[in-house]
Amino acid sequence: MKFNRVIVKKNERGLLLRNGDFERVLQPGAHWLFEAIDTLRVETFALEQTAFAHSLADYLMAKEPAVVAAEFVRVELTETQVGLRTENGVLVEVLAPATRRLYWKGLVDVQVEVFDISASAEVPAAVVARLLQTQMRQRAVAGLTGVLQVQVNEHDVGVLWVNGKVERLLTPGAYAFWKFNRQVAVEAVDLRLQTLEVTGQEILTRDKVSLRLNLSATWRYTDVLKAYTQLAKPVDHLYRELQFGLRAAVGTRTLDELLENKTVIDEVVTTHVRGKLAGYGMVLDGVGVKDIVLPGEMKTILAQVVEAEKAAQANVIRRREETAATRSLLNTAKVMEGNPVALRMKELETLERVAERIDKISVVGGLDQVLNGLIKLR
Repeated sequence: MKFNRVIVKKNERGLLLRNGDFERVLQPGAHWLFEAIDTLRVETFALEQTAFAHSLADYLMAKEPAVVAAEFVRVELTETQVGLRTENGVLVEVLAPATRRLYWKGLVDVQVEVFDISASAEVPAAVVARLLQTQMRQRAVAGLTGVLQVQVNEHDVGVLWVNGKVERLLTPGAYAFWKFNRQVAVEAVDLRLQTLEVTGQEILTRDKVSLRLNLSATWRYTDVLKAYTQLAKPVDHLYRELQFGLRAAVGTRTLDELLENKTVIDEVVTTHVRGKLAGYGMVLDGVGVKDIVLPGEMKTILAQVVEAEKAAQANVIRRREETAATRSLLNTAKVMEGNPVALRMKELETLERVAERIDKISVVGGLDQVLNGLIKLR
């Protein structure tokens, strides 16, 4: 038999256990415990730590309603309810459905706001503002993994998916959705003109020449809801149709036809894709082939062909110039034939060109002897 003195501070509560079972809650002050046969034990709890995480919590809620009403804030949520717990007016936790907890009264003002989530997954707008930028607070908000926070930017819309189905579109702004009891996702969709690259496409022409092509297309959404309800992945659908259109344009034409008319690919692909996108809420703005890459051996052959063509063109030009020169000489000869003065001037011109190539000239007998020695006139 002995007496024990226990002090419970003003910011504490004590839990008196007799042989391990709940006896009562001890208020602040000095308490004398008389142990004769039974074993008495006191567990103290700081009221700053509001959550009563103890194995006796379920027992108290079930068998001690008066004690719970006097000492605790009781939280019992159903499968279709969530709770927002605040301490002294500040949001501190999002409580999941089916949560059962006790929070100490007396020092911290604990409030729990309950929301029914059976009808809609969307968090009320007033609550969304309280959830934003919670990571910047001194004390983080617990349980935010159960809330999907979404920011839809300008020029975008958000496609809301609930349990795998498109529910509606979200205009620019801030949103939040309860993730409990459902699968919620939001996909941001850009409404501006977008570019899609189709690269590295290996295609055989009609004459069995392998080409590698890179294509660039610009497009935009005209009806996002229609696109996402009729197509699983609208961008993938557009990519495949661009591939098919490219094959239709290249595979039905020879290499020479493609090289002679480089815009035919753009025209065929545009016509093909626009027809395939009709009714899907998407429109093709333009298509352009960026690169056409030939295999190495074909490059060599084409280089030889171009070289031969240029050589033939040069030969034609050379023949043409030779013919013109011959005709000019013939005309000059006809003029000289009946004009001795012109012939004499031609002789002097020839002599001048010859003299330009000679370093030294010795003249014997005068200029007439030089001329008679070089040229004999008949």
